[in-house]
Amino acid sequence: MATILKSNQREFKEDPNKIDNFRLFSDVSRTKKGIKPQNLNFDLRQLNPGQYSAPYHFHRFAEELFMIISGSATLRNPNGLEVVNSGDLIFFEIGETGAHQLYNHTTETCVYLDIRTFIGYDVCEYPDSNKLLLAPSFEIFNKDSKLKYFEGEDNIQDKWKQIENKKE
Repeated sequence: MATILKSNQREFKEDPNKIDNFRLFSDVSRTKKGIKPQNLNFDLRQLNPGQYSAPYHFHRFAEELFMIISGSATLRNPNGLEVVNSGDLIFFEIGETGAHQLYNHTTETCVYLDIRTFIGYDVCEYPDSNKLLLAPSFEIFNKDSKLKYFEGEDNIQDKWKQIENKKE
């Protein structure tokens, strides 16, 4: 079934849990119509002047595509900074080379369509803050806490004995 999201029914609301400098607004009409994409996720975003879209990040299991609908912004990517304008399409590939962040350097609102693949999970990496985010649970970890696979597994016999003793 086709669901039409009419332009005159847009309702932008601030994304929850945002902080100063990262106040991003998303159109909630998709949610109100009950659209729940399985593999192709999308949001219409509003980035106000002086705001960043999100922390600088890349996806390990998702591709992303932005289309600037109106306005202008500065894109940060691994090659540096570049101004993007109304009508521009920006493709972000999987991995470090697809890292990105938008900043609205203008005095006008920038509206863009954010389309991304979703295969049921993703890992986002944030190079500036050395974090990893697991989706869809949205658990966040410090990348420096990386462990070896068998770390902490050296007393396995004791664990088994504890289980056996509980049965008695």
